[in-house]
Amino acid sequence: MKPSNPRNPIARFLRKLGPGVITGAADDDPSGIATYSVAGAQQGTALLWTALITWPLMGAVQMMCARIGMVTGRGLAATLRMKFPKWLVVAASFALFVANTINIGADLSGMADSAQMLAGINSHWMVPLFGLAITAASIWCRYTEIARILKWLALALFAYIVTGVIVHPPWPRVLWSTFIPTWPNGHEMWSTLVAILGTTISPYLFFWQSSNEVEEDKAKGRKKLAERRGATPEEIADRKVDVATGTFASNIVMYFIILTTAYTLHKNGVTQIETSRQAAEALRPLAGKFAAFLFATGVIGTGLLAIPTLAGSAAYAFAETFSWRQGLDENLPRARAFYAVFVAAMGIGIALDFLNISPIKALYWTAIINGLLAPPLLLGILIVACDRSIMQRQPSSMLSRVVVGISTALMFGAAIGMFVF
Repeated sequence: MKPSNPRNPIARFLRKLGPGVITGAADDDPSGIATYSVAGAQQGTALLWTALITWPLMGAVQMMCARIGMVTGRGLAATLRMKFPKWLVVAASFALFVANTINIGADLSGMADSAQMLAGINSHWMVPLFGLAITAASIWCRYTEIARILKWLALALFAYIVTGVIVHPPWPRVLWSTFIPTWPNGHEMWSTLVAILGTTISPYLFFWQSSNEVEEDKAKGRKKLAERRGATPEEIADRKVDVATGTFASNIVMYFIILTTAYTLHKNGVTQIETSRQAAEALRPLAGKFAAFLFATGVIGTGLLAIPTLAGSAAYAFAETFSWRQGLDENLPRARAFYAVFVAAMGIGIALDFLNISPIKALYWTAIINGLLAPPLLLGILIVACDRSIMQRQPSSMLSRVVVGISTALMFGAAIGMFVF
């Protein structure tokens, strides 16, 4: 018997929130924060318009991945195997593993750099500490319980919204930059555009969203594939609200990070960000001497939320490709291969820190890698989502296909533009 819907509209709204909000929150990871900070510092408000278009694009892509998981009862990699040769899916899973591992290393470095601002402890000590703590918690604790706590830490990033108002930007000029796109001029601006698209429409989110839909069904007692196939109109409608909320929150934070860094750092001639402390300076008009604390808290919170998502999505991709037992709520002895991929991604990510690469540069370049990997994956997702047989006669709507098609074309175009210009 289904529980009755609460009469309070706020309670009804909160009941609809789930994987979409967690995925949206994970999208504003340290890599995203660094990318948006670099965009604002280097380009000023020239790329503010990207936040306006990435919300519907990101929302459509995420909802398409959610629908695939909901109606097929399988994760994305398992679904792609039904349409494409196994070797191609293996190659995609390996590419995802490589991109995610580099992203994990960069995120850990960014978190450690922020922790050094707070506690003065050498960042090289903090990287393995964070990495081991996240790995242990992901294996022995329920991820949804941890994520519920960590999302509150990520709320520190909303300080950028307040700061964006406090610095009193010339709003007519800001609105012009928001609604009138500036055509990218030169390799640097094209690279930044690819990085923005790559960190907002990230490949790891595709796999995470669809796999989490399967986990949600399993949590409801639908253990067998036949029980998970298909989704009711109400379930799909609820997930649309969930995804729209998560992606909106993610993109509004993105918008104000670019705006704030444009009118604090860029305006004062700080166009090259090398450290997290420089990025934290953007919050000084609001937080004063506490700017570093506020920024570091947000980076650490989003990193703790995003890194299990990165390692988990790679593990899900391999597990679904090779039909292994999977799930972050599974016991270690029952899902050894799944956790082996998870631990390998974390271990290599920790090791990458000792290459002495600038955390901000590493975070920025992982976004570019994701921007290059996403377009071919989107094409595969689009093909699967249109297949009525695979999608249990519940394919994505024509509007969704058009928007995801635009996302795919835009990301292909930005990647080509980066190399051509």
